[in-house]
Amino acid sequence: MSSVWDDLDLLLDSPSSLTVNSTVRGTIKEKPGFNPGEDAAALRKAIEGIGTTEKTLIDILTQRSNAQRQLVCKAYQDATGRTLCDDLEGDTRGDLEGILVALITPPAKFDCQEFIGAIKGAGTTESVLIELFASRSNHQIKAMCDAYLAETGRALIHDLKSEVSGDFEKTLLILAEGKRVESTNVDVAKAKEDAKILYEAGEKKWGTDESKFIDILCHRSVPQLRQTLVEYKSLSGKTLQESIEREMSGRLEDILVAIVKCVKSVPAYLAERLYKSMKGAGTTESTLTRIIVGRSEVDLQDIKAEYKKLFGTSLYSDIESETSGDFRQTLLKICGEDGK
Repeated sequence: MSSVWDDLDLLLDSPSSLTVNSTVRGTIKEKPGFNPGEDAAALRKAIEGIGTTEKTLIDILTQRSNAQRQLVCKAYQDATGRTLCDDLEGDTRGDLEGILVALITPPAKFDCQEFIGAIKGAGTTESVLIELFASRSNHQIKAMCDAYLAETGRALIHDLKSEVSGDFEKTLLILAEGKRVESTNVDVAKAKEDAKILYEAGEKKWGTDESKFIDILCHRSVPQLRQTLVEYKSLSGKTLQESIEREMSGRLEDILVAIVKCVKSVPAYLAERLYKSMKGAGTTESTLTRIIVGRSEVDLQDIKAEYKKLFGTSLYSDIESETSGDFRQTLLKICGEDGK
């Protein structure tokens, strides 16, 4: 079965969200003529009036950049002596509360809170850990680790160790160090050599040598890995993803496939996560919130484009049909209608 993930033709020239640190592909931009005091007053009125005016909260918080929202939070606290976060938690409920609080949280702190949520409670949510570490750049991972240290006083890597085990742990821990090579230079000979190492460690071997896969996929730069994916296919006739799916199982397979997908296209990987979060049994609101808010100033435009390519429907219309109420309104406002 051929899929979008088998197509390597355009791979080497396409930009990557893992290396490009820019906000131009986001859906939310800075609001011109922004006045934090005015916004804070409007939010205060919406919250303190009889019955919260959700529309005001949604309109203001979805139409400002995260940096601007931080200034609104400060103005709000200066004016009321209370934090906007506490007031939102006191006045809104459920998924709406979750997404509004996410919007006013700085991105690194938001990632950190998602990480804490994934390792807390009975059973670790591996799929969230995989998404966080496979789809984030070195810079984002370092920022998440700093936020974790500030929040808990402990090293993220230390706490991660106690939650996971085996090769899955090894892979996550290497990613959590944020040490992926950043160079944009591609060494074709090295890519051929890595492809051969991977082929011999997997398809050609009785029993797979997982450590080779982990080492190469977690350390090489994105451009270098893209070249390696191309070389692997010409050497073995299969894509590396197909080989991993054949040779491995469980959580290690999941994380290595996620890394390969993110090397190709983080937006396509996240589009797939969004689709599954809506089309599986019961919508996973936390995944919708994490990706839509978390990528709103990174690459949500690209995620929308990939979603359409992968699933033939628009992200906007799927959110419209799979969610409801003020939570739906907030997601749709962030997503933006352009070319539904």
